[in-house]
Amino acid sequence: MRIRLLTLFSLMFLFSCGKKNLAYFSDLGEKREYSENITNFSEPKIQPDDLLSISVSSLSSDANVLFNKGVITPVNSTNSSVNNQRYGEEGYLVDKNGFIEFPVLGKVKIGGLTKQEAKDKIVSELQNYLKRPTATIRFINFRVTVVGEVNKPATFTIPSEKINILEALGMAGDMTQFGKRDNVMIIREEGGVRKMARLNLNTTEAMNSPYFYLHQNDVIYVEPNKARVSQSTVDTRFISLGLAAISTLTLIVWRFF
Repeated sequence: MRIRLLTLFSLMFLFSCGKKNLAYFSDLGEKREYSENITNFSEPKIQPDDLLSISVSSLSSDANVLFNKGVITPVNSTNSSVNNQRYGEEGYLVDKNGFIEFPVLGKVKIGGLTKQEAKDKIVSELQNYLKRPTATIRFINFRVTVVGEVNKPATFTIPSEKINILEALGMAGDMTQFGKRDNVMIIREEGGVRKMARLNLNTTEAMNSPYFYLHQNDVIYVEPNKARVSQSTVDTRFISLGLAAISTLTLIVWRFF
């Protein structure tokens, strides 16, 4: 009877942590293929404190310089080395009311607009000064932050301005084995409102969430699972000693009883 109790206790202790699901989208099972239309990607909207690169070009080559803070590119230019340069490296800072201070045009409100909408608005106003103007807008400070149970927590600048949560986790070295894949938190600030959402990355349903694709300044927080929490409250040396004691006691019982 004693032997059975000790054996049962040992097994319960060893398997108390349970099996963890470390796989992403494990609900796919053995499916070889999976496809669906992407309907949850939305263009990020310009927010206060965004830093933008805005370049202007037109057929009015002499007047272009008035509307640029850096390199000027003629319309239809084929010089790739020029096209790849970042314009106005110092950038245009969007103030708390959504305005930027633009040369000649003065204050222009673009807060709450997508890049395309902001471009259309600026080009419309430039038509009063330039012949066939065009504009290019980029986020200079499109960043996401990944913290918690990941291997390399950090803030990352995203040059492509399009990134999903899996790509961000990949940049952070992926989750540790203690990360809760079924409860990943995304913190987002938009329109003066702070929002939080949780995604279960064990299921494909996460890919349909409006938070699967990240916006500028999003924060991803990977919570620790129970095993990590236990580690932080119980010294692992005591766990090792406990296991050793149980093993020794079991051998003694088997030897003498």
